[in-house]
Amino acid sequence: MTAQLEHANVTVKNPDETAKWMCDVFGWHIRWSGDAINNGRSVHVGNDTSYLALYAPPEQTVPGENSYTTRGGLNHLAVVLDDLDASEAKVKALGFETYSHADYEPGRRYYFADDNGIEYEIVQYD
Repeated sequence: MTAQLEHANVTVKNPDETAKWMCDVFGWHIRWSGDAINNGRSVHVGNDTSYLALYAPPEQTVPGENSYTTRGGLNHLAVVLDDLDASEAKVKALGFETYSHADYEPGRRYYFADDNGIEYEIVQYD
């Protein structure tokens, strides 16, 4: 039996706004949106086989500690794209700063953090 990751669920300020830029940058689509646990709201954004569940509770949340030093923290989400340069242009146009660019075997990558404090690694394999 082979396992496949179906989705991850992250808390964001505004799931609709976050899903919007993800559709633009990653080419994803909204699979579902609606009421969620504890009177919150969720938007499921991704492709036909996997997605991110973007959740917002009814009351605003505050950012946590550094995820890399928090047990159980979300360190980053990685997305593979076919055109790294085009995706970076879109990310920068949204006002996000890119960093930690690297060429490595077997591809290239960069990182950025969104307005929720979630770090993304964008990868293009050769």
